[in-house]
Amino acid sequence: MSATPPAGPAAAAYVIGHIIIKDPDTWVAYRNQVPATLVPWQGEILVRGRRAVELAGHSPFTDTVVIRFPDTAAVEGWYRSPAYQALIPLRERAAEVVLVGYAM
Repeated sequence: MSATPPAGPAAAAYVIGHIIIKDPDTWVAYRNQVPATLVPWQGEILVRGRRAVELAGHSPFTDTVVIRFPDTAAVEGWYRSPAYQALIPLRERAAEVVLVGYAM
């Protein structure tokens, strides 16, 4: 009979966004509103940066964001939340964005 390992804490999850900005002013408006949508889900922006150098291959994306959440349920809750959903039309006017969630 095998023992079931004890349940540990949920693994952190990350959202990585790859971005091509189309309208800088609209992007700033969107970007400034995102942090408030993260708070209820314990999301934390770890990186917001512009591409500095390509080391291998070619990426069309100019910007990247990395957001840490306590778990994938928080990632999904944040993305589906009314607060974030309300920002999506602004995001779509401002930039082409690919968002991917990763569990660690």
